[in-house]
Amino acid sequence: MNIKIRGVKVDVTPAIKEHIETKIGKLSKYLEKPETIETTVIIKIRNSEQTIEVTVPTKKFTLRAEESHQDLYAAVDLVLDKLENQLRKHKTKIQDQYKREPQITDFHVDDEEIKETSKIVRRKTIESKPMDEEEAILQMELLNHDFFIFNNIDEGCVSVIYKRKDNNYGIINTK
Repeated sequence: MNIKIRGVKVDVTPAIKEHIETKIGKLSKYLEKPETIETTVIIKIRNSEQTIEVTVPTKKFTLRAEESHQDLYAAVDLVLDKLENQLRKHKTKIQDQYKREPQITDFHVDDEEIKETSKIVRRKTIESKPMDEEEAILQMELLNHDFFIFNNIDEGCVSVIYKRKDNNYGIINTK
């Protein structure tokens, strides 16, 4: 696994770099072809909190976790636990999916039973009118939602604006 470590307002010492590479490197045993994966680690300091953000993009899914703590080494351990839990959850989902595949049997299965196992509990269609990012933030706040989908006039695409943990906003643009 190729690990890129970057510090924002912090110098990444060789000891920190080695600790992160050792800990995050443990994830490679769970991944297919770990040598092709470009993992990004960002270390930030906000007041007395030290935050570590790890992104592991694979072909099938992307793992992402962020953790803050007074001690950077503790934050690394916590973020590793989160990533391992995400991997276990993803692996369990895949195993469950294989178990639920229809088997050739002698009995009949009703469509009603199949619908009950579906994970999608609600489907919604929205009309999105063209607006700028500021208006989208206002609409999101009015609806009291954590995210809002809109046609972005400035970017000329469909965008999702969302509220971050630090009470700022993030935006995702589609191509």
